[in-house]
Amino acid sequence: MKQYLDMLLKTDESLSPLFLRVALGVVIFPHGAQKLMGWFGGYGFEGTMGFLTGKAGLPYVVALLVIIGEFFGALGLITGLLTRFCAGSITLIMAGAMFMMHWNNGFFMNWSGKNAGEGFEFHILAIGIALALVLTGGGRFSLDKIVGDYWNKKVS
Repeated sequence: MKQYLDMLLKTDESLSPLFLRVALGVVIFPHGAQKLMGWFGGYGFEGTMGFLTGKAGLPYVVALLVIIGEFFGALGLITGLLTRFCAGSITLIMAGAMFMMHWNNGFFMNWSGKNAGEGFEFHILAIGIALALVLTGGGRFSLDKIVGDYWNKKVS
């Protein structure tokens, strides 16, 4: 048990993960809030579940995990709580969205509004940042650092 908790929470005093996790969390949070709460012009939980299980064809449990993962995963990244887990979840969500919904729209975002949908360039950036966080952990000023240091002092 201790080795798994250490693996999940281990991080250092580096500032790079702080900037990466806060930036990614701040960008992902509104998307999760659209899906779960209906904020920022979103469809809320019921509307999003209808889309994900209907049009996207996801099983109910996967659609539920996407909604929860984006909302709470973003909060986890911002606070640095369970950074590796949250970043891994965001990686899977972004990869799924990229291949299932955006791949056929090409690489570029729909900046001009002339294309039928959005491309996948955003997803590549989000995946890259999230994978870096899976490797580094939360870094300085993360709850992972605080909890991990406390845990290691208590267990030692």
